Amino acid sequence: MGRELGVSEAEMGAIHDFRASPLFGTTDRLVLELAEAMTRTPAEIPAELREALLGHLSPAQLTEIVATVAWENHRARLNRALGVRPAGFSDGAYCVVPHRPS
Repeated sequence: MGRELGVSEAEMGAIHDFRASPLFGTTDRLVLELAEAMTRTPAEIPAELREALLGHLSPAQLTEIVATVAWENHRARLNRALGVRPAGFSDGAYCVVPHRPS
């Protein structure tokens, strides 16, 4: 789906280091930071991040992004809780595992 929306292979490969990668612009970095914060437990989003995002996005756009990230987190947690495992539908696609510093 990312490819269809114009996300390059290089961007998919650099997602784990989005803060330092020159492939991502300011808005992209802010959105990825939001998604990362929303995925943590607890999901605490600093007011400064919301304000920064609203400097680049309309309130409606921010709401849509937040709803999408929340839905994907819901789906991932539901699948995990039910023991749903990969069925091979995305063979050859990117599935970036979060980078965990040593």
